[in-house]
Amino acid sequence: MQQLLKKLSMAAALTLAFGSAHADAGIDTPGFHGYARVGAGTSSTHGPQSCFGLGGNTMKYRLGNECDSYLEGGYTGDFATVEGVTYTGTVWFAAYKPNSNFGDANVEVAKAYVEAKGIDFLKGGTAWVGKRYYMRPDIHMLDLQYINLNGTGAGINRVALGPGHASYAFFKDNDANDIDPNTGVVTNTSAAIRQNFIYEDIPVNLNGTLDVVATVITAQGKADRHDGWQVSLFHRQAKVMGGGNTFGVQYGVGPGSGIGVGNARMGSSGSTLSGSDVKRFRVFNDLAIQPMTNFGMELVALAQRDESDAGGSSTWTTLGVRPVYALHKNFKVALELGTDRVTSPNGGPAKRLTKITLAPSISAGPGLFDRPELRLYVSYGKWNDAATASVNAANNSGPVYNNNTSGASAGFQVETWF
Repeated sequence: MQQLLKKLSMAAALTLAFGSAHADAGIDTPGFHGYARVGAGTSSTHGPQSCFGLGGNTMKYRLGNECDSYLEGGYTGDFATVEGVTYTGTVWFAAYKPNSNFGDANVEVAKAYVEAKGIDFLKGGTAWVGKRYYMRPDIHMLDLQYINLNGTGAGINRVALGPGHASYAFFKDNDANDIDPNTGVVTNTSAAIRQNFIYEDIPVNLNGTLDVVATVITAQGKADRHDGWQVSLFHRQAKVMGGGNTFGVQYGVGPGSGIGVGNARMGSSGSTLSGSDVKRFRVFNDLAIQPMTNFGMELVALAQRDESDAGGSSTWTTLGVRPVYALHKNFKVALELGTDRVTSPNGGPAKRLTKITLAPSISAGPGLFDRPELRLYVSYGKWNDAATASVNAANNSGPVYNNNTSGASAGFQVETWF
């Protein structure tokens, strides 16, 4: 069992630390797999568990700072092989609650799709149809899927083409209509057709590759809906002190900005009410290293500018680090420090927040991404007056700290992927 956990944690580390696009693009391996996090805590006000974030189009540093509970998992298996072509099915379910109680969480279908593998004219690629996770690598420390192409659709994945691999996917997003119950007439729709183009694994330097991801969004419904697009470039450098580095540049317009869906995610369709005046530009660097068996670290730096005619412009900048030191093969201590700044679109003072967490943990191994991890944590947050309303609004438990500009929380949590 320990060897199995180590292999699984290594696979997760490759996906998380290196931000591997194709590894996270939906290559579900046979068997039962999933992810879970759940915990509980309290705050220095002797109230409910508290978390520190600025909300809006930002993400928060997650260690000792997750007030929610999440579980997903399912099974992947081959169910037919015909003349060398293998048909593989995947079904996953997911449950989420914004607090520590899973008791009445709604269970949803997260994945339900079928792949056809081994078709000779696809040159190693895979054809698929259904609902799936599709290219969703993240900055683990922020839980930020900086590109997320999830949805229900169909496509051809990872066809060998030139020096890299090409993928194309067609999705139908937000396919919901508001219908007048008296007349049956559609009164509103946010439906959109989304096309994703990926060309990845392009070698550009020793142990370094480039991925290009483009999205074209075509709005459906009323004439006042808007089309959009986004393009992202990711340079992935492997073999950096036992880990890897991802540098990304992203730009999106209208619903291609991602604004209106998933906070800071890009790639999926945002609001089709967003016109060409709505823009997002993002640049980031995510480094995850394991220079020694008992020491690993993640370091992230990010700047994101959002603008529109109606809302003005605002810039989110963040810098964070999470060093992890193992005192024993099954016991390690993590320290996470992150600071955020968000400028005001109306020229007011910028919002500032800094969060620090100490988390001793029992773990399946000493590595940065070894899981399962059973944690105790203590977190402290400090913010300025301009951020007070945002911190209260972003906290799952409500305005725990009221007009205060600092606070602390403590609790326990388990995180695992399997």
